[in-house]
Amino acid sequence: MSGQPGKPAIDTSVPHSARVWNYWLGGKDNFPVDRELGDRVKAVYPEIVTLARAGRYFLARVVRFMAGEAGIRQFLDIGTGLPTADNTHEIAQRVAPESRVVYVDNDPLVLVHAEALLTSTPEGRTEYIHADLREPEVILARAAETLDFTRPIGLTLMGILGHIADYDEARSIVRRLIDGLPSGSYVGIYDGCASGDEIVRSAEVYNDSDTLPYIVRPPEQIKGFFEGLELVEPGVVHIQEWRPEAPLDTLPHVDSMGGVGRVP
Repeated sequence: MSGQPGKPAIDTSVPHSARVWNYWLGGKDNFPVDRELGDRVKAVYPEIVTLARAGRYFLARVVRFMAGEAGIRQFLDIGTGLPTADNTHEIAQRVAPESRVVYVDNDPLVLVHAEALLTSTPEGRTEYIHADLREPEVILARAAETLDFTRPIGLTLMGILGHIADYDEARSIVRRLIDGLPSGSYVGIYDGCASGDEIVRSAEVYNDSDTLPYIVRPPEQIKGFFEGLELVEPGVVHIQEWRPEAPLDTLPHVDSMGGVGRVP
């Protein structure tokens, strides 16, 4: 891991999405303000815990597909969140120890933990960038210090695009990131889907706080993020339906949609 100059201070007076998410996943890297908001969301949408876990399982399946079937050896994980079990570099390097992974997030607490926990195999490399999703060109330029942009890259945007309230802006960010990737790269995306009244109400509770709002979008808008990509089967679906590793009828429904696309 390389250090980051000018580390920002950690503000424990307002909730932060990475720490609230960590709380829902059963982690300990959160503060009372994060737990308070997490509990308020759970009160109206208890399935948020299931959704959070399903998102991690989806990430794992996507990275295994990219590193395995697709042969990707470089990964750009934007919206990393706090380290948990089976982070992107652990999954990828189990398949291919030489894999290189660059993480991107904007929570100072993520930075602190990244330096301590996001290690690498001797053959591979793991780096962390403290940056904002709204600056895709900055992210790509800094990622190029670790990744070879003449070779395919696996980009993941897991549960993060909902933080960009304006849909056109969110699509523009995705397009600018994709335009910076070489042909043969893969893009994995999921986000909360406005497919039920409870998740819509939970988003209203979440957004009625001091943290960065999160927008749950209708299915057609989530599918719009994949425009111009060659979709990998089964396409853009509810995430529990994307290449499940257990019988689908044994898996709970979650209000998130996602998929994987190949850059032509």
